[in-house]
Amino acid sequence: MKTLTKSALVIAVHAALLSQASFAQVAKESERALESITVTAQKRTQSIQEVPISIATLNGEQFESIFSGGEDIVALAVRVPGLYAETSNGRVAPRFYIRGLGNTDFDLAASQPVSIVMDDVVKENVILKSFPLFDIEQVEVIRGPQGTLFGRNTTAGIIKFDSVKPSDDFDAYVKLGVGNLGTINLEGAVGGSLGEDLAGRFSVLSQDRDDWIDNAYTGQKDVIGGFDEKAWRGQLAYTPTEDFSALLSVHGRELDGTASVFRANILSKGSNDLNQNFDRDVVYYDGDIDGNGADNNPQKYENYGASLKLEFGLEDMDFTSITAIENAEGSSLGDIDGGVTLTEAADINGDGTTELTFPGNISFSAVTQDNLDDLEQFTQEFRLASDTTEALNWQVGAFYYESSFNVTSIDGFFGATTVFHDNTTWAVFGQTSYDVNEKLNITGGLRYTKDDKSLVVGEQNVNGFALVIGAASVQDYADINVDDGQVSWELSANYRIDKNTSLFSRVANGFRAQTIQGRDVAFEGAPSVAESETINSYDVGTKTDLLDNTLRLNIAAFYYEIDDVQFSAIGGGANNTALINADKGVGYGFEIDAQYLVTDNLTLTAGYSFNHTEIKDDSLTVLPCGANPSFNFTGNCTVIDPSTDGFAVSIDGNPFPQAPETIFNFTARYAFPVGDNAEVSIYTDWAFQGKTNLFLYSSREFKTNDNFEGGLRIAYENFEDDYSVALFGRNITDEENLKGAIDFNNLTGIVNQPRIFGIEAKVRFY
Repeated sequence: MKTLTKSALVIAVHAALLSQASFAQVAKESERALESITVTAQKRTQSIQEVPISIATLNGEQFESIFSGGEDIVALAVRVPGLYAETSNGRVAPRFYIRGLGNTDFDLAASQPVSIVMDDVVKENVILKSFPLFDIEQVEVIRGPQGTLFGRNTTAGIIKFDSVKPSDDFDAYVKLGVGNLGTINLEGAVGGSLGEDLAGRFSVLSQDRDDWIDNAYTGQKDVIGGFDEKAWRGQLAYTPTEDFSALLSVHGRELDGTASVFRANILSKGSNDLNQNFDRDVVYYDGDIDGNGADNNPQKYENYGASLKLEFGLEDMDFTSITAIENAEGSSLGDIDGGVTLTEAADINGDGTTELTFPGNISFSAVTQDNLDDLEQFTQEFRLASDTTEALNWQVGAFYYESSFNVTSIDGFFGATTVFHDNTTWAVFGQTSYDVNEKLNITGGLRYTKDDKSLVVGEQNVNGFALVIGAASVQDYADINVDDGQVSWELSANYRIDKNTSLFSRVANGFRAQTIQGRDVAFEGAPSVAESETINSYDVGTKTDLLDNTLRLNIAAFYYEIDDVQFSAIGGGANNTALINADKGVGYGFEIDAQYLVTDNLTLTAGYSFNHTEIKDDSLTVLPCGANPSFNFTGNCTVIDPSTDGFAVSIDGNPFPQAPETIFNFTARYAFPVGDNAEVSIYTDWAFQGKTNLFLYSSREFKTNDNFEGGLRIAYENFEDDYSVALFGRNITDEENLKGAIDFNNLTGIVNQPRIFGIEAKVRFY
């Protein structure tokens, strides 16, 4: 399958999209056309072709296919040009990147420049961002700095999820999928009128997979890799008059699964190819917190929340209030080194002899547990917007955010340490849009944000072995308090050349406040603070519908500069996780989103993004891959960057970490009728990830290139009886892709999910 290169697919899609002459006449004869896509990126319903922002959407069959194998939210990675996601925390704490901007920090208090907004509520903590996706109406990926219309400010962009809302019309569905590895996915919803002026909807999700990975060190079979995920959402909509509506939403989630699977020494020095130590079905874990044997990376989390949206129609304007609360807690435990130390060789055969059957040397064992307790988030947003047909439209708003939680990190050597985080933010924002004439629209916006954060260190080294033997001591850290307030702004223009084509440009300024990292306290290190970062971003683009509205082509080019860009320096000989600022970061590139209705039976979509990022700081250095001056150790990997002292290396000129240089995705759907009331469809989707540097420094080992995965779905749908049956496959070629790494102790890697295939049935009721 590796012979199916990205270049070949690009050529094929290019030919399909640009062979316009031969298809134009066919399109005219059949009078087919692409459906209009509406978005709410500017807090009002608009055609995606009219919004002067680079936006992509996911919905319908494309969205459902991505998640048919039980995938979590990280499956959105590279399914949209410019969008990437990854994790080293299992099915919680995902990390998102738009146009290369993100945060590789795995701490539960990590700040991210990409905001997740679900049903108008920002999900700020990384645990909240992992809420499962089900009964979703549409996903909008809004690229570039946002803030003059959204509650939470963001420097990279927003991923906006909108669930299906209650209506007076009854509808329900049940969807059941069964696949290999004991995968069972059950999803359903029911909604309709509950009485005069009242409608409701209740949605549920159950995702299960058996453990399928063996721990060969302990001799345990099928003890890692599974999950049991349950989630639900209930909504009540009350609309007594045209001038008032209320929407109450409550939701919950419980996860019992496996944290990320770390695999020791699956890379060889000098190469980023997976070596002979890699076996998808086997790990060698000795990680043990409580002395009862290997823990096998357990993970448990729960999250509950509620929101109330009130909308009032006033004279020539609308007033909206959104109040929301979130609560979460849970824990993850990981054998971070991914293997076994040589001094802990096991009696594998039970005959009194030991064999080193596990992969490679590990100088010391590392196992860590993180407990998140008492996460509470409260948000309140008010918006007042014009409601007229005049040339001038405007919106103003205020936003308040408050969160608090504590994180207890437990290490097998140092013991337990607890830190307490608090964050309070308030902002006022506004935006106005003016139709200069029938062709030109100009939009401007302002925002002021005030952000306060604090860190308090609680108990340290509780029952720590290092404390007992004198290798560690209880440290006295002063409380940390940081605050900042800044103005952000944007100015954009959209020019309609004709009814099918528009040009847009946008200049936006964004602000991300200071962040605090307290994880190093668990390992006898001081907390770290990153100063605020600001971004100036520039976009130009065109949106057009061609060939009698059968071909949609949206193109955007961008350039941005970030001052004091925040990064996380992770790893080194002490396994530190420190926040740092680089003087400047630069990024430029472009995105192409295309959709082509070739015939009444065949639809193609394609997306491509090029993204160049660069760190600009000639004095900033980090310790790479286990380098430790105290032990005269220069590291495990082959570093390409120049070294300043034989240990630390300069990262000036390097790309941002986990920022794919290119992303290419492609889908094709072919359907043909069966009788008068049914059809058979064949749907395939492919996603490619180009050159990606995993860390701040560059090495031959910790980078990826040309990762790809494909999906296939063959379905029969009966429109008269409202049911469908489908065969599905995810990662159908069973690609083994390096997705992440642990760089302080050995050449440990994290890989993608295996091939999942099965059958799915869906029944609708009206």
